[in-house]
Amino acid sequence: MRRLKNAGARMPGRLLPRAFFERAPETVAPCLLGKLLVHRIGRDVLAGRIVEVEAYLGPHNDPLDHAAHAHRGPTPRISVLFGPAGHAYVYAIYGRYYCMNISCEVEGLAGSVLLRALEPVAGTEKMAANRGLKSGAPVRMIASGPSRLCQAMRLTRPDHNGLDVTSAGSPLQVRDDGFAAQAIVVTARIGIKHAADWPLRFAFKEHRCVSGPKRIITLRNLCP
Repeated sequence: MRRLKNAGARMPGRLLPRAFFERAPETVAPCLLGKLLVHRIGRDVLAGRIVEVEAYLGPHNDPLDHAAHAHRGPTPRISVLFGPAGHAYVYAIYGRYYCMNISCEVEGLAGSVLLRALEPVAGTEKMAANRGLKSGAPVRMIASGPSRLCQAMRLTRPDHNGLDVTSAGSPLQVRDDGFAAQAIVVTARIGIKHAADWPLRFAFKEHRCVSGPKRIITLRNLCP
């Protein structure tokens, strides 16, 4: 797995350990809400609070999660998912956009969490510019939706697939700044054809940056 060093701007909060991700994705997913995705680019820092995620289960799951990229087993394209937990799996859609997952479970089991939406907290103007938006654009337009998220954070498969988000030397990290937990909604995953009724989408209730429908089932205190 790739680990890049880049001395530069200060990262907010504390780095999440690998053990955080070495759990089932349906456990990791709600616990990621409120954490920060941070991308250091030279002396600049882009950071967004994770407000919406989806869990995707590895091929060891019964029944099989046919919506997961890993459901047929390991291939070179998805090798990151079968490696150690806490690595970025970035893939292309429609030949021009990208989405980002984070690998979960112990090595070989291939669970993951898709990051669906962020609330910008640092480098907001740069994030908006990365999306081609004018200054002062509605914050919901910046990183609401998995492809917008990658555009805003300047994430691509060639440059970021395989990065260790738990490494202090990585330019891409997931960090905890002590943000207080909020009410969470859980819904079926959206934008997929297979296992579309599984309740594996988690989001902050009625948050302005969440994409898609929000009001299904309200749960609290999902994270131990």
